[in-house]
Amino acid sequence: MEYHEKTPIQDARKYKVGDVIYITGEVILARDEAHKKLLEEGAPLDLKGSVIYHCGPVVAKKNDEWNVVAAGPTTSIRMEIFEDEFIAKFHPAIIVGKGGMGARTLKALKEHGAIYTAYTGGCGALAANRIKGVKEVHFLEELGIPEAVWVFRVEEFGPLVVTMDSQGNSLYDEVEKNARKNLEEILKQIEK
Repeated sequence: MEYHEKTPIQDARKYKVGDVIYITGEVILARDEAHKKLLEEGAPLDLKGSVIYHCGPVVAKKNDEWNVVAAGPTTSIRMEIFEDEFIAKFHPAIIVGKGGMGARTLKALKEHGAIYTAYTGGCGALAANRIKGVKEVHFLEELGIPEAVWVFRVEEFGPLVVTMDSQGNSLYDEVEKNARKNLEEILKQIEK
């Protein structure tokens, strides 16, 4: 199914692996250093029902206004050591990134009713076209531009493909199972 949603997200449990989502409203950027800082110090904004994007944006300031040049996803597995605790503490609804996440995150998604979505890597300029402005930025001085917590106003941001849902389904697990099965078949053919 395809969804066009506004933030904050009220119920992420309805989304299933394979669904496509477009977001209008706010998207909060947080990479590994931001995750660590938020967990240690608390969040300066309400993250319940939020869309958390694993992204280190390319931005430039002109006339006291931030301009987003590119905002492509970063590799999400880097956040695996934090994500389960982050989800439990802050209750975001949607995590956006690339490359998937592990078992700890999948368990937290199931327990707390959140999902993980993939956004295509290499599409930073495309993502920037969907960003309508910067609402606020936190921890800029301490963490720098790529690691700061950015709040972007977005319109029809996506497509975000649900690859891990709150029922415990993971597209990455399915791909791995199929790859192992195919490998076994190939090895049998080689042994003949």
